[in-house]
This record gives sequence, C-alpha cells and structure tokens, in this order.
Amino acid sequence: MDLTQPESLAAADAARAIAAGSISSERLVDACLARIRAVEPTVQAWQFLDEAHALAQARARDRERAEGCPIGPLHGVPVGVKDIIDTADMPTENGTVLHAGRQPVGDAAVIAMLRAAGAVILGKTVTTECATYTPGKTRNPRDPSRTPGGSSSGSAAAVAAGMVPLAIGTQTNASILRPAAFCGVYGFKPSHGLIPRHGILKLSRTLDCVGVFARGLDDIALLAEQLTGYDPADPDTRPRARIPFTQTMNREPPPTPRLAFVKTPIWDRADSSTRKAFDELTAVLGARCEACTLPAAMAEAWAWHKTIMEAEMAANLDREWETGRDRLSTSLREQLGRGREVRALDYQQALARVAHLRGDFDALFANFDAVLTPATAGTAPPIETTGDPSFCTLWTLLGLPSISLPLMAGHDGLPLGVQLVGRRAGDARLLRTARWLVDQVQAP
Repeated sequence: MDLTQPESLAAADAARAIAAGSISSERLVDACLARIRAVEPTVQAWQFLDEAHALAQARARDRERAEGCPIGPLHGVPVGVKDIIDTADMPTENGTVLHAGRQPVGDAAVIAMLRAAGAVILGKTVTTECATYTPGKTRNPRDPSRTPGGSSSGSAAAVAAGMVPLAIGTQTNASILRPAAFCGVYGFKPSHGLIPRHGILKLSRTLDCVGVFARGLDDIALLAEQLTGYDPADPDTRPRARIPFTQTMNREPPPTPRLAFVKTPIWDRADSSTRKAFDELTAVLGARCEACTLPAAMAEAWAWHKTIMEAEMAANLDREWETGRDRLSTSLREQLGRGREVRALDYQQALARVAHLRGDFDALFANFDAVLTPATAGTAPPIETTGDPSFCTLWTLLGLPSISLPLMAGHDGLPLGVQLVGRRAGDARLLRTARWLVDQVQAP
C-alpha cells in the first residue's frame, strides 16, 4: 500500500489505513481535493464542492477515531454523490434550472447510510438534466472530446479521473453501466429494490435503482455492502439480512462459472470493434461460455421499457411540466409529452409482460451463473450525446443485477465495458462471478 499518493488508494485500503492510524482522513481528503483542483477544469465532474466543508468532515472523523469512538467500514473515506440525491448540508439541484439553489432539509436514505459507515460526503457530482438524456458539463477523462455517458456522468468521471475512490449514481435505463463503460471504471447496478431510494429524484418506481462506481471490485463490494437495507419509505425494499458482498465475492466459486453469451435482438447496433472484442473474449473463455439466443418475442421489451419509463416520468415530473416546460430541454419535453399520452391499457400490459419475461430468465439462470453481453454499443461517442443506452435496457427492465467491467478497449484505444448480468437477488454471487472473469481475462 503506497501512502505517498493517498488519492490513488483504493477505498478498502484507505479505510484500513485510517483505522490503523497510518494515514488521516484529513490527509486523504486533502489529496483528493488537490487532484480535483488539477483536473476539474478539464473534466468538470462536480456540481457542488465546498473544500472547507469536506475537510471539516474529515477532521471530525479523525477526532472520532482519536477519541476511541466506534468507527464504520468507510470511516474517513471520501465519496462523491450524484446531484439527484438529497443532502441536508449541500444543495441538490437535479441537473435542471428549475431546481437551481434547491436545498433539501434532510438526507436521502443512502446518505444516512454513508454517514453511519463513517464516509465523508466529498461533494455532489454532475447529473444530466433530471437524470435523463441531455448532457451536462462533464467530459470523459480518457478523452475530453468524448462523452462520459449519462446520467451519472460526474460520478463515473470523478472516479475515473482519480478525484475520489468511490461514487454513487442511479440508473433508470443505462445510467450507471454506460458511464462506467465509457470512462473505464467498475459500475454496479444491484437488483431492483436492494438499495433504498427515499430522498432521490423519482423518475420511475418500476425502474429506478441506486448503484455504485469504483476502480476495483473490492471497493464495489465494500460500498454496496453499506447501502443495502430495508426502508419503509421505499415500498420496493424488503426486510432482509445484510448481504456479505465482500465475503461472498472472495470465495472460490463452488463450480467453475458458466456464462451465457447473449447478443440480444439489438446486436446490430454493436459496432465492429465491439463485435470483434467479444468474439475474442468468448474464444478465451472457451467451453465456460456458451452463445444463447433469446426468443424473438423479447424484441418487444425495449418498447415496454419506453412505455413504462415515459409514463412514470410524466407522472413524477408533472410539476416541472406544468410550471416550467419551456425551460426544459427539447429531449425532456418530448419524453414527458409522450409519457402523458401513454394509455393506461398499454402501461398495464407492459408491466404484466415484464413479470412474465422474468420467468423466462429464471429458466436461463438455472443453467448459467451470469449473462455476458456488451455494456454499450461501442466506445464513448462525441460529447454532444450521452450514448446509446439500449444494451442495458433489457436488464434494467427486469430488475436484474448487472456490472460493467473495464476489461477491453475499442479500436480507438478507449475503454469498452463487459457487462455481466446475474439472477435477481443474486447480487453477491454476481460479484463473485465477476471476480472470476476478471481473473481469467487478466491472467498472464
């Protein structure tokens, strides 16, 4: 563990070093702030950052440790938070001029969990407009002329640029995995309902998920472990035992994992570089990876996702539509306009078909540990767009856990994410399979 460059430490290493007294939280946070000052003018990952407040939190964590207070698994470790997640001590503006200057009166459930674990809330990261498709100011750290993806743009970029070891984002379509893939970091979206969403801008109860970004799987597991839990304010969470992500992930898989390589009905959207990369990957995996074809009827799932998402967005953003639609982007106005026209029959039928579709995938996971598929159609496109979300749409619709692994590169040398998808509620086992896959690909 190299303590001479604290900003480069993995979160798990930093937490251990702080607990042991080898480094202070103040020193770690100060190093992250210095890194931000160096690269933020180019990357522009932060919507709100108060250096004095960040350092005050770090000093408080150091005092608690010095006084012998109990410390949590993230004690003194800085975390970036997407700016649609309420923070009582920082603005939450949701990426829209309609909410400029908005100051929440309380913390979102996940912020309370982070504070309980001892984390330092470093600041608020840039989101696209209302967590939809219109880009914010953030640029891809790998190539500033390219998009970082959306809508969790700032969270992925901040981790990729070495500004912070951990960040929180959300996904309603592809808003965690796509930016993780484009920026070359790990991005994990858990099963729907695993992490509570109270205090977060609501787009779609059916689809919204909280997820995490990090530079390694150990940190993904560490952060996810702190955020799962029951919250009566989120009707889709359930009382359950805390999931031992780290312990499960680090166990040897009982049988060697079997992966289903699934192209999905939108495979023609994948560019030639992506197709070649996955041909090479599946060849390396050999008999442990089997190509599987989905039924043709599943091609309708993308339309079902659009129906559900836009109808629920129109309901949840009704106030913004009524009071300020002329100040919304054309893209968001069009989405909300379509959502307001969705028939109740079409909406209810889409929900019913999704429930049926989940049964088909239960059968698939009886024979395979995870689905292997691209996270994106290719590498990051130009800055004017956030990229095609469609390679994540099906898995978000089904509420399945998924993770983007930065294991490959495209023809232009930019990151190309490998998406692994697991059985619903099989989140820790998915991370175990992800670790196995990383070991296979990175083996000498």
